[in-house]
Amino acid sequence: MCGIGGELRLDGAPPDLAAVERMLPDLASRGPDGEGRWQHGPVALVHRRLRIIDLSDAGAQPMVDSELGLALVFNGCIYNYRELRDELTAAGYSFRSTSDTEVILKAYHRWGKACVERFSGMFAFALVELATHTVVLARDRLGIKPLYLAEGPGRVRFASTVPALLAAGDVSTDLDPVALHHYMSFHSVVPPPRTILAGVRKLPPATAPAMSADEWQERLMAALRTAVRRRMVADVPVGVLLSGGLDSSLIVALLAEQGQTGLATFSIGFEAAAGESGDEFHYSDLVARHFDTDHHQIRIGAQRFVPAVHQAIAAMSEPMVSHDCVAFHLLSEEVSQRITVVQSGQGADEILAGYDWYPPMANVARADAVEAYARVFFDRRHDALGGHLAPEWMLDHDASLEFVAAHFGAPGADTALDAALRLDSLVMLVDDPVKRVDNMTMAWGLEARVPFLDHEVVELAAACPPAMKLAQGGKGVLKAASRGIVPDEVIDRPKGYFPVPAIRHLSGPLLDDVRDALTARPARERGLFRKDYLEELLDAPNARRTTLGSNALWQLGLLELWLQRIGV
Repeated sequence: MCGIGGELRLDGAPPDLAAVERMLPDLASRGPDGEGRWQHGPVALVHRRLRIIDLSDAGAQPMVDSELGLALVFNGCIYNYRELRDELTAAGYSFRSTSDTEVILKAYHRWGKACVERFSGMFAFALVELATHTVVLARDRLGIKPLYLAEGPGRVRFASTVPALLAAGDVSTDLDPVALHHYMSFHSVVPPPRTILAGVRKLPPATAPAMSADEWQERLMAALRTAVRRRMVADVPVGVLLSGGLDSSLIVALLAEQGQTGLATFSIGFEAAAGESGDEFHYSDLVARHFDTDHHQIRIGAQRFVPAVHQAIAAMSEPMVSHDCVAFHLLSEEVSQRITVVQSGQGADEILAGYDWYPPMANVARADAVEAYARVFFDRRHDALGGHLAPEWMLDHDASLEFVAAHFGAPGADTALDAALRLDSLVMLVDDPVKRVDNMTMAWGLEARVPFLDHEVVELAAACPPAMKLAQGGKGVLKAASRGIVPDEVIDRPKGYFPVPAIRHLSGPLLDDVRDALTARPARERGLFRKDYLEELLDAPNARRTTLGSNALWQLGLLELWLQRIGV
């Protein structure tokens, strides 16, 4: 819920209120229900509100508690806020609202920065101590909610989106060469604190008993039941984005099990291209019938598709190459017309080894893990980049491999698979699927909640033996635990994804747009890519694939389309 922004002056000067005010239009889609602003000494805050909990004006932000000497802007939801509120009330605190925002203020006053350890939820917030003008920035454990930073002479600005920071002004839009290396190698993911823009950084996101297989399954399902129940906290209806895969289907099943009736579910499909199907309606329809949901099947035709691609790019805080972005953007547009909060299945593959690059890590010696991971995950190796990037953009070292090596070298992951899962949970998950869903849903004022990323579920999954996760082709422990809850046809189906064939197989107007972007004057002046490599891709738009099967031309085109969209 919501979009936040602000500025802290470090040089004793007052904040630039006009600059902070310029953030609001770019935060409006995240919070279409109202806006607020606040300034005290060297700090200014702005907020756009999406009403989810406490729909009254008492829940408006920025929220200031003069008695406690605190002010707050907050994006997210604290699912256990009622329990914390009861605990704080018993400790003598009084409340003027029924919002989770006020709970954060009281919790910080009682427990200080350690309050975040008590929160079950997703959050990014900026809290101000009025007496000292100390600003505390916080982001949830899994980075479900974003928070970007831009430092300048004597000040720090922060916001939920990159475009909001750019709108405030005085931000370097030079490209970060290391981030570019990551984008081209590390499957288009730019790990925190970097972004593709040199002047913008992101706040990074903040295990193991021996049990039988049955006990692991029981504990995992119990944790998921709790996670799903927590994410029903709202004063508005909550629906589900139903892809027809196991993860979203299980969420529907657990909600039905807990007595939810008339649950709104939503699926999307596209026209086929190059012989590739554009929908998975067979499975989503099956689940909707089985659990008697209020199901909405959304079909997207060719005429609507290309404009939607550009709208999705406009909604990106950072360039995101996954074609899922277009699907989520269109799905969110439709869903937001009927409902304000949805649950979604992101995260299960990363924490429970559902992707096809995990099995090759199973029997790799720990000392060989870095190279094995790079071989199955990196879109391009460093040596190959010399034939793709222009010489002036080439690094003299392999930044992405060094990044992975540093993560894999940290203590606490005994096997190569554990190291890969830890890296993917802490970095790839946050800066690919989680960011993608947040950006695309919030572009339409829709809040997406992800029960598989409940911190207790993640901690339990991290402790689960690797063999149980890899069983049955991946997510074995989840598949076994889902028997009898979800129809077997869904559990045993081939792994699916959000199919968007028109991006995987570029042609027609979208290919023209990609070609125009890569040959436009800003692209030529920027000179990111070797001319011969671009010509090769443009001559055969669908011939080159990355290691994980992405369209190589789309990866380059998306980057230029995004850069030109933000005026760089």
